[in-house]
Amino acid sequence: MKFYFAPFEGISWYVYRNLFAKHFEGPDCYVTPFIAPNQKREIRNKDKQDVLPKHNEGLHVIPQIIGNRADEWIHTARQLQDMGYEEVNLNLGCPSNTVAAKGKGAGFLARPAQLKEFLEEIFNELSDMDISVKTRVGKQDPEEFYELLDLFNSFPIKCLMIHPRIQKEFYRGAPHREQFAYAYEHSKNPVCYNGDIFRAEDYKKLIEDYPKLDEVMLGRGLLANPFLLEEIKGTGKPDKKRLRAFHDELFVTYQELLFSEEVVLHKMKELWHYMICCFSHKEEYDKRIRKAKTLMEYKGIISALFAEGDLVEGAGYQP
Repeated sequence: MKFYFAPFEGISWYVYRNLFAKHFEGPDCYVTPFIAPNQKREIRNKDKQDVLPKHNEGLHVIPQIIGNRADEWIHTARQLQDMGYEEVNLNLGCPSNTVAAKGKGAGFLARPAQLKEFLEEIFNELSDMDISVKTRVGKQDPEEFYELLDLFNSFPIKCLMIHPRIQKEFYRGAPHREQFAYAYEHSKNPVCYNGDIFRAEDYKKLIEDYPKLDEVMLGRGLLANPFLLEEIKGTGKPDKKRLRAFHDELFVTYQELLFSEEVVLHKMKELWHYMICCFSHKEEYDKRIRKAKTLMEYKGIISALFAEGDLVEGAGYQP
């Protein structure tokens, strides 16, 4: 089985990826938060820092690009190729209303004719690169997916990563497994499942349903429980000391790299939205972490959490 780490804007950047791989058994591949081409056609410095090879040594990283203008998308892909990347990923999954309204991310799925022209151009111009696609099953209705899969089947996609929800659902409700099952049976390209694998038993049930599945993407489940992949493989189990070491090194590194106490605090709160799910006393500490005003206050809360709370076996992300 090949495991991917899903991209999370603001969380899964290169600092997080490197420390995750240092402290836990990491996935086979990390897909980066998306790069958005701009009119100047130069990758923004923030995004460039995230994908620089020197910041990702020893990791298999796949840069993700969003957009609906083929010329800009191709130009960005070529810049990444110049850095040494052989594969890029097309974002057709971002559910943000702001993004979708511009016909990008999952919003692009509502424009199949334009999407076909876009795919024809990027696959023609980038025939010397691998292109994978991360997609949802539609914008307004999961029934859109059958036409979309016919379109995807027309191109040599390295891997079709499917989050079986539509754009307007964001991350609410149950995934549309019927649409994924159709792709599993009818896709001419390799498929990867992504969505609501929060515990080892969720993965086990997925494989029981799709025994020939070779690729799985983990997202919120792995953010909440960094030991999830080890639990799935049977190679490890939750360890509070190891989690504390990861947290402390990440916290110190953020203070060294980021420009303000406010930004560091915001980033740590973003992460704890997920990681708190695996602790006992989570409601009490979740509230306290969210209300923390200073790094000093935050440090005291986290010290108390690790002293008083325990990792709950079998726990995982709770939407």
